[in-house]
Amino acid sequence: MRLGYDDADLAFREEVRAFLRTNLPADLATAESRSGHLRRAQTDSWQKVLAAKGWAVPNWPEECGGTGWSPLQRHIYEVEYGRANAPEYNIIGVGLVGPVICRFSDESQKARFVRPIIEGDIHFCQGFSEPGAGSDLASVKTKAVQHSDHFIVTGQKTWTSHAVDADYMICLARTNSDVKPQAGLSMLIIPMDAPGVQIRPIASIDGINSINEVYLDDVRVPVEDLVGERDKGWTYAKYLLNTERTHNAYLGILYRYLDRLRQFEDRSASFERRLEQLAIDIEAHDWSVLRVHSNDNPELGGATASAIKVRASDLLLRAAELEVEALGLSGVVETRHNGATLPAWAPSEAEGKINQLMYWRASTIFGGANEVQRAIIWATLSR
Repeated sequence: MRLGYDDADLAFREEVRAFLRTNLPADLATAESRSGHLRRAQTDSWQKVLAAKGWAVPNWPEECGGTGWSPLQRHIYEVEYGRANAPEYNIIGVGLVGPVICRFSDESQKARFVRPIIEGDIHFCQGFSEPGAGSDLASVKTKAVQHSDHFIVTGQKTWTSHAVDADYMICLARTNSDVKPQAGLSMLIIPMDAPGVQIRPIASIDGINSINEVYLDDVRVPVEDLVGERDKGWTYAKYLLNTERTHNAYLGILYRYLDRLRQFEDRSASFERRLEQLAIDIEAHDWSVLRVHSNDNPELGGATASAIKVRASDLLLRAAELEVEALGLSGVVETRHNGATLPAWAPSEAEGKINQLMYWRASTIFGGANEVQRAIIWATLSR
């Protein structure tokens, strides 16, 4: 294991920075900075720029279109990408579903989905959580009953991010009720325009309104849209969730917050102390993530992924709170509900900041509530 950057790493970082300076449209970076959550129409063209460069899916295996970068190079790229205000890419398809398809799907399924995900031509949403089955996915009630060459899927998913923009859902459904709960789940790919799929948006306090309920009413799914093997969905879901929690280190965004916070001139002694403590904690988080990337221990995989997720969400909330505080009255101007706009007296950098704070407060819940993640950490370390 090597921690730290050598000359080749520093040269690679400069290459990444130069690419982003040259290719990232200024209006897109500004929109990302002010919003933090852009719609599909705003980001698809950028995804094609990344695909043309060969940098669209750095976390995928090289044989599936990945970059072949070392863990340290991926780490550098993720930090610089976020720090440059580059838009969050299709997180479900690129960050989560793609790695699952690359590892567990047959060649036919890979041929149908891999390249379109890379190019941004198709987007996924994730149909895991249900009423009564959020962090405890073993309690999933959605059923998929097989009839020779297809499944009939019935159930309800909730807190489904980006469902209105998605072409497909990666869906966890129960295919066997005669075994222990974890052993009876399968993973299916469901077109969002299939008969029987209904989407109902959920209004959220951050004003982004990217979450939804999805109802599945006797949806017919061909057997070729089963991911991997039947009743192995729990294994695939754990792999996906560990990928999600490790991916959610958010280092680039955290450093972006630091860059902005240090630009405020009128900082009290109390604010200065909290800012510098935040900077120390972000750097410690950075080294922890780097250590995970450099020396992944499969025995601690779930616990380390959970630790990264917990730490990142706590840091993001602290950073967002500091920024809103630093902006004063401007920081609480809400611009995402009922067509509200930023008043003339408020600086442009105040736009969307209170909404971002509300979103990062929710980050302690989505991707697995932090309380549940702490229980996973303790269960692993106390064996």
